[in-house]
Amino acid sequence: MARLILICGPTGAGKTTYALSLSREIGAVRFSIDSWMQTLFAKDMTSLDYSWMIDRVNRCYEQIWQVSEQVLSLDGNVVLDLGFTTKAQRNLFSDRAKTLDINAEIHYLHASRNIRKQRVEKRNTEKDPSIYSFDVTDMMFNFMESRFETPAIEELKNGCEINTE
Repeated sequence: MARLILICGPTGAGKTTYALSLSREIGAVRFSIDSWMQTLFAKDMTSLDYSWMIDRVNRCYEQIWQVSEQVLSLDGNVVLDLGFTTKAQRNLFSDRAKTLDINAEIHYLHASRNIRKQRVEKRNTEKDPSIYSFDVTDMMFNFMESRFETPAIEELKNGCEINTE
């Protein structure tokens, strides 16, 4: 049976590292929004404009879903490392999965702010190509902190909560 796993958590929680490991473990196709955005739009970005960026994120979501739907219809597994900052974003993909008779699994990763901040600083310094797409500045980190919506218990009924500390 095909599985669709949505990885969510605040910046620095370990989403990409977890997604890489999980996709290897269950034999899944993994999509990461950071690498898509970096490859497709980084050269065009002149400033950190949220509306400009979210428009392109949504375009990526649509293309990623089209490919994910094909993989899932072939009974394959998909891991989505798309941030899923808001409940609305998580619901969009969960609802789409339901049309394929798949219950999306939400895996919620979290760690304290200090640990997450240290991880981001380490990632910015080391630039490990398996998890690094771009530097996350203090401004970006702080901006995203207020935007993340913690999943409610009912969102996790098919998934899990993971403390990555």
